[in-house]
Amino acid sequence: MLNISTLVGRINSDLILEETKNNKKVLKLQLSVPRSFKNADGNYDTDFVPVVIFGDMAINTAEYTKPGDLVGVKGRLQNLDEESNLLSLIAEKITFLSAKNEA
Repeated sequence: MLNISTLVGRINSDLILEETKNNKKVLKLQLSVPRSFKNADGNYDTDFVPVVIFGDMAINTAEYTKPGDLVGVKGRLQNLDEESNLLSLIAEKITFLSAKNEA
């Protein structure tokens, strides 16, 4: 069996970089991913997916992205909260897709 997910969307939340009890860095964010088809009203619905990033990838993502940036995330779905049965995408690879703004 495989547990692989790849999503492309925009960062929709503030980037919360935390440190675990083991002194590992964790970044939590929300990714807004538009669906590829229109609803009955003729609009594209959007799904909001919680993403968790660990280690150096968390530090780099927090440093080089901001809300509104387009990113690609490859990872696995995992239930981090057994009480609520909500799935999160645990990132294994992040690709920054937004063009860098030269100001």
